[in-house]
Amino acid sequence: MKISKISVFKTHLPYVGGEYAWGAGNVISTAWASIVVIETDAGMRGCGEFTPCGENYMVAHSEGVEAAMRLLAPKLLGEDPRQVERIDALMDHCMRGHGYAKSPVIAACWDILGKSTDQPVWMLLGGKLTDGAPMYRVAPQKPIDETREELITHRAAGYRQFQIKVGADWVADIDRIKDTVALLEPGEKAMADANQGWRVDNAIRVARATRDLDYILEQPCRTYEECQQVRRLVDIPMKLDECVTDIQMAHRIVEDQGAEICCLKISNLGGLLKARKVRDYLVANRIPVVAEDTWGGEITTAVVAHFAASTPEEFLINSTDLHHYNTRSTGFGGPVTANGKLYPGDKPGLGVEPDFESLGSPVAVYSD
Repeated sequence: MKISKISVFKTHLPYVGGEYAWGAGNVISTAWASIVVIETDAGMRGCGEFTPCGENYMVAHSEGVEAAMRLLAPKLLGEDPRQVERIDALMDHCMRGHGYAKSPVIAACWDILGKSTDQPVWMLLGGKLTDGAPMYRVAPQKPIDETREELITHRAAGYRQFQIKVGADWVADIDRIKDTVALLEPGEKAMADANQGWRVDNAIRVARATRDLDYILEQPCRTYEECQQVRRLVDIPMKLDECVTDIQMAHRIVEDQGAEICCLKISNLGGLLKARKVRDYLVANRIPVVAEDTWGGEITTAVVAHFAASTPEEFLINSTDLHHYNTRSTGFGGPVTANGKLYPGDKPGLGVEPDFESLGSPVAVYSD
């Protein structure tokens, strides 16, 4: 089996809540998705997606996939997409870094591998170790009355974990954390996610002012080293997110005992293959993880769902249904949600097909 054609699509994904605010003054109302569709000489097709949470999020850009494919696609044509390790190594040899742009290619190859073997991707990843991944829901930076109403709505849909978006104003963030944690019901969990938004000194101030509350402090500062400065001075459980970029960083976190939880954004780690290696290393060292991505539609959520399902239940904190954050789609089928949990489905491959009507015409096509 050989890759005979690669198409790149672009589409916009409006946020269902109007405006999504996070970190230090970042606001997104529409995300731009890049979808890669790989076709083979055997008549088989696979798809993958990358969508950043706004421009330049995590050194990624909505134009990155299109630009990267101009270099990568000619090298991929004629290759066997089922050899995911070879495809991954070939792309790394062709272009250093920019893992987010390679991520949809790897997803499409896993999709084809699953279809060619008549197995869902979660089976290829080691089997179903979590039957229904618990999901979290975001509480964006809004007045507390609006946050209360959103939590009531999410709770009715089965969500029991909530991510409090902070990082814009550390003084106001103290009250926001206090007010939102007070809204939690027994058994519910909260993460206060600054998305790298605080300076070290202000992060310490926030943590000390909220030290008596039961919540998880998520990525308070921009760099790993800054987060460790905060960690040394406060005793609130810490979750690292944006700085978890590769297996080398996973090694540092384990060696330093640098976090209680690691968020694994598949695109940030360079795709499903590399994400699995990072996850398995962290889990082997008894560090629980979150399975998610930067943003996305049905195709991204399908990848996340298979990844979450193949994660040991004891070490999976939560996941998320990214496709429900948008008013438009990137694909049909794929994962389903029920009572606050995410299920990948049992169809071969990712179980999702591109929504070509929504995607429109490709922005680039490469063929042999």
